[in-house]
Amino acid sequence: MICFSNAHADDALLQQVHQFLYQQTQSLGEEVVIDLRPPSPHLPPCVRPEPFLPNAGQSPLGRVSVGIRCGETHQQVRYLQAQIDVIGSYWVAQHDIERGTLITPDMLVQQSGNLSDLSSQALIDKADIVGKVAQRQIRSGSAFQNHFLQAPSLVERGQRVTVIAQGSSFRVSREGEALESGAQGDRVRVRFDTRELVTARVTEPGILVVDF
Repeated sequence: MICFSNAHADDALLQQVHQFLYQQTQSLGEEVVIDLRPPSPHLPPCVRPEPFLPNAGQSPLGRVSVGIRCGETHQQVRYLQAQIDVIGSYWVAQHDIERGTLITPDMLVQQSGNLSDLSSQALIDKADIVGKVAQRQIRSGSAFQNHFLQAPSLVERGQRVTVIAQGSSFRVSREGEALESGAQGDRVRVRFDTRELVTARVTEPGILVVDF
């Protein structure tokens, strides 16, 4: 769905931007409503328009700005305003969850609504919620937000850990002391008994890897 507030708007440009936004949002929910504000009539035509999202890492929900590169070499940039509403499903806490609790699937219940009404930090994908640790109390019926959760630590500061150095034709392991706590994928410093320091990637409980 697309709404125009100016009958003299550049229809071709708006249609292209609308299609771009639809491609970016169709996987988020069951219904997408896009309301585009047309460009100023005082602007020259946009040649070879190439839409883009200024905040590429953020889901385009609610009121957003859409960038458009214009010109043969895309040297000109202009912006349109859009309101994007997506009706879809998201997860909320089935009951109160205390701080420090490891989130499991039975703690979640699915709801449906306008995703643009949620916080920009809200997590919609179940895989981004389950297996994380609550960093604060989460009330029953509340949507899960990114800053509420943290990946569980697989390595604790001061813990004796195994560091594996591996390459295409070798694999060597050494034992050392973790100087920082870390979750899976985090890079932490490890000190060996020789006082040598190395930074390694956490892969599983008590195991870190140095890649060559």
